Amino acid sequence: MLRLMRWLSTWSSAQWLEWFGVITAIVYSLLVASNTGLEFIGFTLLLVSSFSIGLWAYLGGHRGILLLQFFYATAGVIGMLRWF
Repeated sequence: MLRLMRWLSTWSSAQWLEWFGVITAIVYSLLVASNTGLEFIGFTLLLVSSFSIGLWAYLGGHRGILLLQFFYATAGVIGMLRWF
């Protein structure tokens, strides 16, 4: 555990944004696919993920990924509104 904490402490802000966005997107996918009534939480995670990865993309100059995150954020908002 200590080795993991040391390794994580070496991450840059960009790496934290990238991997936080990836993990929240994975959890979003699993929640929506499970069809267990947790879709609203899933779409909320999609929105959070799109902000995280969008900021990472902006900081790193990944313009295509940044554009994609605008569409993911829109899908997250639509999903939240439809499931609320």
